[in-house]
Amino acid sequence: MPDSHAQSWNETFRLILSKKVLALLLLGLSAGIPYFLIFGTLSLWLKEAGIDRSTISFLSWAALGYSFKFVWAPLIDQLKIPLLAQSLGRRRSWLLISQCWVIASLLTMAFSDPQHSLWLTTMAAVSLGFAAATQDIVIDAYRIESADSSLQSMLSSAYIAGFRIGMLLGGAGALYLSDWFGGEGYSPTAWTIAYACMAVAMLAGVFTTLVVEEPVSQRREVVASRGDNVRLLLGFIICAASFVLAFVFIGQHIIELKPWLVELFNNKALASFIVESARLLASIVFAFVLVKLAITVELVPAAVVKRSYIDPIADFFERYGKKTVMLLALIALYRMSDIVMGVIANIFYVDAGYTKQQIASFSKFYGLFATLAGGFLGGLLSIRYGVYRVLLLGAVLSALTNILFSFLATAAADSTLLMMAITADNLSGGLAMAAFVAYLSSLTSVSFTAMQYAIFSSLMTLFPKLLAGYSGMVSLAIGYEYFFYLTAALGIPAVVLVLMLQRSLPIDKDSPQ
Repeated sequence: MPDSHAQSWNETFRLILSKKVLALLLLGLSAGIPYFLIFGTLSLWLKEAGIDRSTISFLSWAALGYSFKFVWAPLIDQLKIPLLAQSLGRRRSWLLISQCWVIASLLTMAFSDPQHSLWLTTMAAVSLGFAAATQDIVIDAYRIESADSSLQSMLSSAYIAGFRIGMLLGGAGALYLSDWFGGEGYSPTAWTIAYACMAVAMLAGVFTTLVVEEPVSQRREVVASRGDNVRLLLGFIICAASFVLAFVFIGQHIIELKPWLVELFNNKALASFIVESARLLASIVFAFVLVKLAITVELVPAAVVKRSYIDPIADFFERYGKKTVMLLALIALYRMSDIVMGVIANIFYVDAGYTKQQIASFSKFYGLFATLAGGFLGGLLSIRYGVYRVLLLGAVLSALTNILFSFLATAAADSTLLMMAITADNLSGGLAMAAFVAYLSSLTSVSFTAMQYAIFSSLMTLFPKLLAGYSGMVSLAIGYEYFFYLTAALGIPAVVLVLMLQRSLPIDKDSPQ
């Protein structure tokens, strides 16, 4: 059964030149720039500054906002920015606020020196993590509301392409600038220039926000008093603060159990997994109890919490009924093969005898262009033949390209083979991701766009990342060849689920959301 009305190739290619596609390309660039600036780039800066490895790894928590953005997504769905919302609209006002927040955080980091004011660098990094995640939430909601489902695959392709280019700027671009202006040794000025330049590059997103049109939303407006909105914000602050406090203070006592668990299981990796899982679970439970208490004493109105957090989830279950379980399973498993393999890829390249220059050249240069090409190809094919068919093609190709790495593991180091494997992997990954983002967008309700998509995007990477934590142990136990065969097999459930949903839950671009 077709899941979209077919369009001619001329109509399909004309969509690439539309203003909405260009806008999403630039907004994707704005979203991609901060990503590495709180991951790899920041880690290298701190290492150059002489910060110890344990502290650097601790600061990776600055990016936790990306994993828990569904917690404050309801704020963006429910709250209007005073004054700005009247002139720019709900989505554009939130976009402008989040982009200015990102710029302010980047500039604060730029003019801090971790050697002398690590606390300032840390606070700015945490601020950047939440600001960047907030911008992601708003861009996703803007993209979904700005066009119907027939254009979502192309908008998704443009967003992914822009995001990848932004990642390149925030990663390789920032490192190049710091090296160019710093030379040998640690130079605070070089890092100031690098991060300040990234803040300037964010102006591309600000300019786009100011010139694009506010999407015409069909959402049912719920009139809430200013007091309700303030108390909803208070509820989020209580939730966030209690989670952080529990993670830091209660977590310290849980960590003390690690030596005992190592001795019990004789497995350090398993002990670490249990400790960190318990630490996360304890923090979530503590935050839940405090928020529940705040609701009980009516500090936060129960009706507001229901409207913001319960109703979006209930709406999804009501609209899809018995198909909900299959949909959630597809969301959780679709990228399993890709993510589990990707975690170990760079280590495999080194062990296989490839140089850092070869790895950087093929994975960053050829890989980037292959991902961009795959993304736009996925968008074009989704419009022409329907999202389900491209979802199926992406799932199959993502699994098959992992088998290429099994062949690579048994062959002598050959730069041509490496280039072919990386290009094929990134091409299939870009194609699959473009179709998958468009598919997730079609599942959201116009009444809860930000909240529902934030849940989807978090679930999309949660289980694959948890499983990926074992990739090192498994690859050591069975060898790279069979490990890559195993990751290919992890793609089979996604193929089966796409086939089942294609028959039972067709997508029609004219169907109401």
